[in-house]
Amino acid sequence: MGDEGELPESEGFEELIRYTIPGYVLGLIAGIFLDMQGYQRSPIGQWLVRTLSGEGESILEGIYSIRQHFLGGASTMAEAYGWGKLFGLAVPWIIDLGSRLAGVNVYGVEGFYIPYFYALSDQMGANISGMFFLRRKEGTWFGAFNRYMHHPVMVASLAIIVIVPFGLLLLRIYGFSPTTQTFTALETIVANLCWIPPFVGWYVQRKRGI
Repeated sequence: MGDEGELPESEGFEELIRYTIPGYVLGLIAGIFLDMQGYQRSPIGQWLVRTLSGEGESILEGIYSIRQHFLGGASTMAEAYGWGKLFGLAVPWIIDLGSRLAGVNVYGVEGFYIPYFYALSDQMGANISGMFFLRRKEGTWFGAFNRYMHHPVMVASLAIIVIVPFGLLLLRIYGFSPTTQTFTALETIVANLCWIPPFVGWYVQRKRGI
């Protein structure tokens, strides 16, 4: 997980962990409700369900970052992380709309990447934002990259960004299709592992008594 000095002070990740479950719950409730109303394959319904299930925590984390910014004080990795997730919010909306307009079968194997971006485009933004945060802290890109590769949160973030699409692809290959809004919510929830990096940061700090 890196040297003992990689998380020298509280980075505020305990604040971010609590935001994931509300997004999961809201997405699942929205999916069940829309299915009951007969909107199983509504594109707008899928947009709403995937946004809540995959990005609900990003909205709350973005609010956290805005609040921290106006409160002042030293910036933390968690604040930078939240800003990055907020900026990555609209990326999957564009990808989803473009794919539908291009005629991609969003329910088939070829559409596996759509829930991936809903679940993790905010994580990509957080990862990039974290890298820029480390650049400011270290003063050079070399120092930032070295710190990045030894920072447990950044490594965990990179790991889920790389691993999750393979899982989604295999899920579609083996026959899963989000043909209802409830299935849409469940697929996005399974892919949305954005809670792992903040949890890793919180766990490492707790283990070190920070």
